[in-house]
Amino acid sequence: MKVLKELFDKNSEWSKKITAEDPEFFAKLSKQQNPKYLWIGCSDSRVPANQIVGLLPGELFVHRNVANVVVHTDLNCLSVMQFAVDVLEIEHIIVCGHYDCGGVKAALNNVRHGLADNWLRHVQDVSLKYSQELNQIYDEHKRVDKLCELNVVEQVLNVCQTTILQDAWERDHKISVHGWVYGLSDGLLKDLNMCISALDEIGDSYQNAVNNLFK
Repeated sequence: MKVLKELFDKNSEWSKKITAEDPEFFAKLSKQQNPKYLWIGCSDSRVPANQIVGLLPGELFVHRNVANVVVHTDLNCLSVMQFAVDVLEIEHIIVCGHYDCGGVKAALNNVRHGLADNWLRHVQDVSLKYSQELNQIYDEHKRVDKLCELNVVEQVLNVCQTTILQDAWERDHKISVHGWVYGLSDGLLKDLNMCISALDEIGDSYQNAVNNLFK
């Protein structure tokens, strides 16, 4: 089937609904995007960024990949960040993972999936870094969820260590980086108490966040 009629029908219904609620919505949206937030999240289909935080199209700039990883050689992610920071002049970057993440679970248990294994190697590095603490969690579900949280904290650190953020802070661009995790079972966000707004906050914020995860 060349045309996915069901999706086109749903698109038409959605467009009509939005237009009925605000006849000028698409006219205004097409003229500009002015988001305050960049969301770096997981590609998981159960984690729709805009809906989770109740924002409309145009209010959230989004980058997603498997297990919400920020790698310093990933030009896709870095390009999104650079555009968001330097062009859109966003005020907040949110790194949001989610509990029961399949990518994190695969990395923790060394389950092979093919090409994605190379990407998840970054999450395995986090797992190895905290292997002693994770091995003390005997419930596998809780161990996976703890690694989901640790992975977010590590990726926030990676965001802050990019030249994009460091240059922005050096020129006094007011921007904060946040680490959150989303619960699939209840739809609620959890703040991991890692919010960094300046270069000199990185070390203490990172260590405090990690300590809080193992209290």
